[in-house]
Amino acid sequence: MELRFGYGTNGFTQHRLSDVLAILADLGYDGVALTLDHVHLDPYADDLARQVARVRGQLERNGLTVTVETGAPYLLDPYGRHLPTLTGRDGAERRIDLLRRAVRVAADLGSPTVHLCSGPAPDDVPEREAFERLARGVEAVLETAAAYGVALAFEPEPDMFVDTVERCLELRRLVGGNELFGITLDIGHAHCVEDLPLLECVRRAAPYLLNVQIEDMRRGVHRHLERGDGEIDFAPVLGALRELGTRGLVSVEIQGGAPDAPDVARRSIEFLRRHTHDSRPA
Repeated sequence: MELRFGYGTNGFTQHRLSDVLAILADLGYDGVALTLDHVHLDPYADDLARQVARVRGQLERNGLTVTVETGAPYLLDPYGRHLPTLTGRDGAERRIDLLRRAVRVAADLGSPTVHLCSGPAPDDVPEREAFERLARGVEAVLETAAAYGVALAFEPEPDMFVDTVERCLELRRLVGGNELFGITLDIGHAHCVEDLPLLECVRRAAPYLLNVQIEDMRRGVHRHLERGDGEIDFAPVLGALRELGTRGLVSVEIQGGAPDAPDVARRSIEFLRRHTHDSRPA
């Protein structure tokens, strides 16, 4: 199966969304990972329905598929990164509301998935209680997801409560193995924090894999890098993703690329195409 490449809008924060979509289409990307935020598409905008309809038209005109992301760190709290969370004792209902809004936006845009992550857990909440709170929050959002036919693609992320594939699979177990609960695997994150080899992380996530994020990274340093600036050997990873039949977007995520985002996006797609070719069996 051929991989489909996308690019995250959180790497284009100095561009209008309409320009982002045109650039990505011109560069040959298949889709876009659209982060809901005040920068491009604010899920709390008074005219949200009108904006969503306009964006859907722009996606269609540019021939791009889309997945909706909810990783904007300061959307709900201008002081607290990724706060409030589903694991805390306060504010979980605000996070649930955001995720439900994202599900409705995704349905209107034609996105099959909504990305989410756990955020950090409060220091005063025991691990088992944090898992239970997280599971209850996810189950509440899954009810909305089922009504709209949208899947939740949960991402393990460094410095968050759910930071590994194994912890993501534990959360999946706690929500009863719901068929609408899947995984977004970030290749850089896995290299950064996982104890398992990177290719084993890919294989462990594969049965539930809905989307992939990709960038270079160094072990133990959570900083998104362009290809070749970190330690990852991409050809085997891309080969494994193709062999496992990855269906969702494989999206470049380089938030620090905003000042020269078009060039970063161009270099990234050229690299991915070249290394996808290199990963093919002889």
